[in-house]
Amino acid sequence: MSLFWSFAAGQKVDISPGFRYTVTVQEIRNMYRTTLKIDGMHCGMCEAHVNDMVRDAVDVKKVTSSHTKGETVIITETAPDLEAITAAIQKQGYRVLSSESEEYEKKGLFHRK
Repeated sequence: MSLFWSFAAGQKVDISPGFRYTVTVQEIRNMYRTTLKIDGMHCGMCEAHVNDMVRDAVDVKKVTSSHTKGETVIITETAPDLEAITAAIQKQGYRVLSSESEEYEKKGLFHRK
């Protein structure tokens, strides 16, 4: 028999005597999703170069680029340094046309609204 409970981070759990439970409470942190519109990516190798430049410029959880969409999407745990990212990308000859950053909550496998 499996039971699933949801607890807030830091919440103390009082379980009746005679039962053995291990409770792990994990704090859910919001992350940031930044979308950059980039000019100059023409192939998969360009995508890889842009991804590497972003990883070198800031600490990321995930970065993906699409030359067909002309965009790079970056997921970070802290607010990203857009100036550092833009400078790193433009240093290699690509142009950052626009950037948009918003809070992002990672959805789990069984997420429901």
